Amino acid sequence: MNERAERIAVIGGGISGLSAAYYLKSKFQKAGKQLELTIIEKSNELGGKISTLRQDGYIIERGPDSFIGRKVAALHLAQSLGLESELTGTNPAARTNYILHKGKLREMPAGLALGIPTKVGPFIKTDLISFKGKARAAMDLIIPKRKSKEDEALGDFIERRIGKEVLDHLVEPLLAGIYAGDTRMLSLQSTFPQFHEIERKYRSLILGMMAGRTAPSAPKAAPGRSTQARDLPEIAKRSMFLTFKNGLSTLIEKLESELSSANILKENGLESLSRLGNIYQLKLDTGEQFVVDGVILAIPAFACAKLLKDFNESGTFESVPYVSVANVALGYKASEIPAKLTGSGFVIPRSEGRLMTACTWTSSKWLHTAPEDKILLRAYIGRAGAEADTNMDDHELVGKVRGELQEIMGIRAQPELSMVSHMSTSMPQYRVGHQERITNLRAAMDKHYPGVLICGSGYDGVGIPDCITQGERAAEALADRLLAP
Repeated sequence: MNERAERIAVIGGGISGLSAAYYLKSKFQKAGKQLELTIIEKSNELGGKISTLRQDGYIIERGPDSFIGRKVAALHLAQSLGLESELTGTNPAARTNYILHKGKLREMPAGLALGIPTKVGPFIKTDLISFKGKARAAMDLIIPKRKSKEDEALGDFIERRIGKEVLDHLVEPLLAGIYAGDTRMLSLQSTFPQFHEIERKYRSLILGMMAGRTAPSAPKAAPGRSTQARDLPEIAKRSMFLTFKNGLSTLIEKLESELSSANILKENGLESLSRLGNIYQLKLDTGEQFVVDGVILAIPAFACAKLLKDFNESGTFESVPYVSVANVALGYKASEIPAKLTGSGFVIPRSEGRLMTACTWTSSKWLHTAPEDKILLRAYIGRAGAEADTNMDDHELVGKVRGELQEIMGIRAQPELSMVSHMSTSMPQYRVGHQERITNLRAAMDKHYPGVLICGSGYDGVGIPDCITQGERAAEALADRLLAP
């Protein structure tokens, strides 16, 4: 008698869901067991926030533009998919970063690590920080470490260690850009837990960051994976950030191809999930219903809250707010840009009062993204407390961005290409205590919804490698459960 295939539904076709689906397929194949896999995606294409536009020789990312190579989950997935040769790194000649200070672009002082000064000379010489601000930062060298192990706000931690001025003028523009968040609200343990560990080990944040810059950096891997730097591909040894030569959608397209045997339902939303003993009944917004043995919810936390509204712990999903952002890509003839772009771009502190939060000189940072005689720029709009601007129509948004670029960079030319990407409720905000709440949420789900797992940017990291790791772990946990004798 043929055994029945295990029926699993992955809800959400972003990188978390596709990674979960890919590793589920692999796990069942290795076990020699049958799997009936369904992927349900509300939009008309897979990839979630990852979306690459290829047009007129430009390679334009609508969402994230890269991933950290030393968080090796993305590297391992690329290698497993045969995509290692497609990887590319940043331009080594474009390592200079700038910051807008009093309306002018200023070079960031050498030795900044995540905005933390690690070289004395350049920090003393910079006029981005006042003498008083520098003296306050130096107090980090003698301030005792915090004894409490409880979570605290990222901004509070930075101010406690090196002062408000360095936080506002150097650290916040760099760190908050990753989350589009308010550092006074973001959880230290859930965003930059390494800072907490540095204080615990070295007491001084500056001394700990200095030690980290001189010591070998170990890659971060999933359990059971190699973490030796020598095992990294050469491209990852040369560049901290990586992408694919034809854009990040290369990864999505390959995953979709590898998952062609699955039942992929695009333009289908999940309306309800009901437990029927040890199985689950799913109802789609099209009215279709079917039964599965396990579910992976790779959708935003707020979507889980609506889906599991009768769950006693659904409030934890609602405790993860999301911020809306937008970005504007502009393509120019290189001859029309007044200055040669030799860096990677600039960030803008809140105090500057600008629409833009940052601008990447994309074709300088990533040489593959534009023809040799073209320039590609990418401006970012929106962060916590300043989301209204993301609702402007495309024409108005492009006009305002061009106005600011003219003031800051002197660019008066008409772009030959412009593209606006609106990313509504796309950036999860990890508030203080987030990690503990998510741990308790998973324990409660295991009790009330056994065989239903959650993964994605709303929980354990927003980067591409973080999402891949979460998808892989969810797949392993569900496969182990269903394949257990």
